[in-house]
Amino acid sequence: MTTEKQNTIKAVTGFRRLTAEVVLSTSANVYAGIFNNPNFIAPQAAAPPVESATLKSANDALTAANGAALDGGKKALAQKAHAKEVVVKLLEQLAVYVQANCKDDITIFLSSGFTAASSTKTVKPPASDSIRKVEPGEVSGQMRITLMKYSGGISYEVRWAPVVSAGIPGTWTSQPVGLLRPATTISGLTPGTTYVFQVRAVTKTGYSDWSDSVTRMAV
Repeated sequence: MTTEKQNTIKAVTGFRRLTAEVVLSTSANVYAGIFNNPNFIAPQAAAPPVESATLKSANDALTAANGAALDGGKKALAQKAHAKEVVVKLLEQLAVYVQANCKDDITIFLSSGFTAASSTKTVKPPASDSIRKVEPGEVSGQMRITLMKYSGGISYEVRWAPVVSAGIPGTWTSQPVGLLRPATTISGLTPGTTYVFQVRAVTKTGYSDWSDSVTRMAV
């Protein structure tokens, strides 16, 4: 069962979890949506905290960095990450600005180029009796798994395997988990591959049974 809670208009953020290419696309939409938009020009609204030239320069730098990183060079990838971070910080400032200056009008808000978060906050049920959620990590090939407390559990063990065919798991890989918080990061996954995740508790008398599987695709 899910529950819902009303909220004011908020922008979908979490830009650091997006790829550099998606960040660039988002920033290009925001650049086109805010600057020269009568809804965000004085006296209708306060001046944006970021100048148009600053955002354009950051977008151009990220465009160049994305292209240079296609060969996978270490230096180019580092420059790409840096250029992405610059754009992310600008988007975060502009998201706050748009939220404050859209007059709680969804049409004005959407004209900024940002995507609006749902007007209701949905509280999702746990993915299984033992796993609260499995979600993408901060970088591609990572997943973050949040576990449920097991009565008598001293620590935990997580395992995962790619789905090879007809829902059948391939070779399992396991990782010990000492604490329930923060979420455990699993790295080295192949983007676009579907994995099954299971967990079991370590107790004073041994191991619990493996939990029901939770299936997610790595990104």
